[in-house]
Parts: sequence; structure tokens; C-alpha cells
Amino acid sequence: MRAITHVAIAVLLGAASFAMGQGAEISTIELNVGDNMRYMPAVIQAQPRQQVRIVLKGVGKLAALSHNFVLLKRETAPKAFVEKASKATEDAGCIPPGMNDQVIVASVLVRPGESAEVTFEAPAEPGEYTFVCSFPGHFGLGMKGQLIVK
Repeated sequence: MRAITHVAIAVLLGAASFAMGQGAEISTIELNVGDNMRYMPAVIQAQPRQQVRIVLKGVGKLAALSHNFVLLKRETAPKAFVEKASKATEDAGCIPPGMNDQVIVASVLVRPGESAEVTFEAPAEPGEYTFVCSFPGHFGLGMKGQLIVK
């Protein structure tokens, strides 16, 4: 019985070490969004299949401005996507459920002083992936960026 207990403890310690090792591999990126309709930084990088945590921080002063982070699949046309998604984003605060197949990950809307987090696995295929703010008018004013997977 004592041998079984020692084996069980060893297995649990090994699982805990494995979990801690995975946690260390998460890349955390802070994206600031404000009154200038830009993501800062606008270009972020990840390795294929890397765990990425985006912390979206509202740093502007205009309380009426809300922003989100929507990472699109490579085959998604950003302008067409935003044209269809913006009304629902304004009304419901999120991407319409029927459009989720075009998105890798999306955050909730944030206002100045608020923050939101999303965690996702970077795409396996290297390349450039566009992220946008789907709130009405923001994409047209330049609120977009690139995730470079390499």
C-alpha cells in the first residue's frame, strides 16, 4: 500500500510540473486601445501553436468609445467581415454567432479604464493574420493590426 501511495504522489508531482511548464509557455501581450483608433502595438508575433493571452486595455479618455480585439482567420476578408459584424457589435457587444466561423478569437468590448483578456492557440500555419475592432466605423479609421506567426 505504501508503494502505491509513493507512486501516486510521484505521478501527481509529475502532472503538476507538466502543467506548470505549459503555463510558462503562454505569451502575454498587452494591447492598448484609445481615442486615436489604433492598437498599440499594431503588430504582434507568435510561434505556430503557441498559447497567446491578449490583455486589451482601454486607455482613452472618451467614455463613448468602445473597442474590441477580433482575430480573423486568414481566409476572412477584413472589410467585408466588419461591415457585417459592426451593427451586432454595437447592439449586443459581441460578434454575431453566425460569423464565429470566420474568427479565431474575439474579446468583449472595453471602454476607457476597462480591460478584457482572451487566450488562444496561435494558428499552426505561419503567416499574417489580421485583427480588427468591429465597433462601427473604427476599422475604417485604421483600427486594425497583424499577428505574425513564424
